[in-house]
Formats: sequence, C-alpha cells, structure tokens
Amino acid sequence: MKRSDIIQGFRDGIPIALGYFAVAFSLGIIAKQAGLTAAIGFVSSFFTRASAGEYGVYTLVAAQAAYVEIVAMCLVVNLRYLLMSAALSQKIAPGTSWLHRVLMACCVTDEIFGISIARQGYCPPAYTYTAALISALLWASGCAAGIVAGSLLPAKIVTALSVALYGMFLAVIMPPARNDRYVLWAIIASFVLSGACSLAPVVSDWSSGTRTIVLTIVISAVAALLKPVQLEEEKHG
Repeated sequence: MKRSDIIQGFRDGIPIALGYFAVAFSLGIIAKQAGLTAAIGFVSSFFTRASAGEYGVYTLVAAQAAYVEIVAMCLVVNLRYLLMSAALSQKIAPGTSWLHRVLMACCVTDEIFGISIARQGYCPPAYTYTAALISALLWASGCAAGIVAGSLLPAKIVTALSVALYGMFLAVIMPPARNDRYVLWAIIASFVLSGACSLAPVVSDWSSGTRTIVLTIVISAVAALLKPVQLEEEKHG
C-alpha cells in the first residue's frame, strides 16, 4: 500500500464524509424514534452505510417487524451494489488477492464507487479503504449524533443539510460527462428514465433498488452497443 494512495483516498473521502454526516444525522432522528441508542445506531450505520436501507430498517424496527422481513428488505433495496461491485472488479489490478477484492466490495457505496471507478488506471485497495473508512466513521457518527439530538432540530433544517450529499455526487459524475458526450447522454437518459419509471404503471410499484438495477443494465447495454470503449491495445493497433 502506497502512502500516496492513502493520502489521496483520505482527501477524496473527506467531502463524502461531510455529506454523509448530514444525511446520517436525519437517519439518527428516525432511529431515535425507533428506540435505538446512540451506540447501536453507530454500529449499525458503520456496517450498513446505505440511506435507503437504513431508513427501511429503522422503520421496520419501529413497527416491530420480524428479522426475516428486515433482512429481505435490505437485500432488495441494496441490490444495486452487486452491479457496482462487478464494475469495480474491472478496476482492480490482476493478481490482487481475493481478500482485497472482498474487502473492496464491502466498501462500496454510491459515492465510494464513483470516486474509485473515476480514477485513472487501476484502483489501489488502499485508496478505496481510506476513503471508505473516513466516510464510514462520519456516517456512523452522524447517525449517533442524530439519535442524541432526537427531534430538537426543525425538519426543514435537516432536509436542507441532506441536499449536500446529492450535490457532492453530481460533482463526481459531471467531470467525465464534460470529457465524453456519450457519458453525458447516458447520464441524461438515466435521470429522465428514472423519473419516468417512478411514475409509470407497474414499474413504479417496484422498489427503488430494483428500478436502479434494471435501468443500469439497460442504459449500460445500449451505451456499450452504440459506443463501445476501446482497449489501449486496440487504440495503438
């Protein structure tokens, strides 16, 4: 593990961590209503790091749902991470041990995946580990802080803080879009189709995770057919 990779992962992970803290704070308020303590909220958030998944978990906990229902809900909502892990595997250098591959897959979130996949060349494990660690710590801390604060803050302030995370994610995907118009069209298509599917009959009844997986496969397949990415060997003959 190179020191430069660790430092870069730390630098890129800080903006993500700050956005995570704001969103996790609002989740902490929901967890408080479900009866969770700050310690339990910290541990659960540290190992989950999924806003939709945690929201569903805390809602089901408050409703005293069975463990099987909670696990099933988490699997369905977070299925998109299977696709992200598969994509990230193409950015791992050949010869990397299976343990590193498994641990990097466990680090995957939307934002960590975004910065890892955007790196030039192969993504070193140290970079992903460092970015994931600092973001996970603040995500878990934000949830614990929200539990402690309870519902003291007005809901409008909490909602305003959560917007920062989406702005940060846009900052991850927009630079590649400026350099490649096909990436830009793919991003625009994902926004338009995602909004349409949330309103369309039948499809709107699917979970957000299922819709994300289907749209990712369809849009990626169409983009690959229209504009396949050339390998370095093909570019140089």
